[in-house]
Amino acid sequence: MATYPGDRRYTKDHEWAMDEDGLIRVGVTSYAVEQLGDVTLVDLPDVGADVQAQEQFGGIESVKTVSDLYAPVSGEVVEVNDELEDSPELVNEGPYAQGWMVVIKPNDPKELDRLMEAVAYEDYVGKLE
Repeated sequence: MATYPGDRRYTKDHEWAMDEDGLIRVGVTSYAVEQLGDVTLVDLPDVGADVQAQEQFGGIESVKTVSDLYAPVSGEVVEVNDELEDSPELVNEGPYAQGWMVVIKPNDPKELDRLMEAVAYEDYVGKLE
């Protein structure tokens, strides 16, 4: 079974969220990447866009499927990983590093506490397999 970084929180939609001095960096988990296969396109919002927790903020396409991306917290997108436009494979190569998607300035920092910790997410994924 995979081990997920303990410095992040996780959603049932397989996004991760990491607090970086009050800003929330967001990406997809290694489990999501395994399910997707080779990522061919990542569609992300513009900087300045408002996102709502548990609502779609973008999309990700792979050789196998097209999936929606869901915001783990509500807030304003303050940074977008522009490298994914030309190199979507970065998501496959490093979903917890260079494959991150967006950075959100949360409306309510406590929203992050509602997400699963790594151990709970690992248990959740284990039940899906």
